[in-house]
Amino acid sequence: MKRDYPDRPFVAVGVVVFRDDSVLLIKRGKPPKLGQWSIPGGGQDVGETLPETAAREVLEETGISFANLQLVDALDLIDRDDKGHVRHHYTLIDYTADYAGGELCPGDDAADARWVPLAELDRYNLWDDTTDIIEKAKRIAGQ
Repeated sequence: MKRDYPDRPFVAVGVVVFRDDSVLLIKRGKPPKLGQWSIPGGGQDVGETLPETAAREVLEETGISFANLQLVDALDLIDRDDKGHVRHHYTLIDYTADYAGGELCPGDDAADARWVPLAELDRYNLWDDTTDIIEKAKRIAGQ
């Protein structure tokens, strides 16, 4: 299915993974938001549950596994071109989780991946909604 100029929204899952006082971020290797830093995640496959999508996407993009998955929020990412046509439309289901294991290694559609200290998040020019999700996840996770 084509993701550019879709005829329906796509469901995607993101995960705010915490390790001590750091959060896992990836640099997007594909549109939308190409080249920007974000939380790991991606599109749900047919027959896959949301938690299964979360685990697969985080592992594919970062090599990391997690535990204690908890729902944070749901929101829309609607990206329009210069003429106002919808270029991308994702329904984003965001979770938080704790680091469980794995060696950090960017993969799949992530151009880079790293553990970022929470005190340094402002250096990564995150999308406002991503910053909000991380803040909500911190409250849920007791960070």
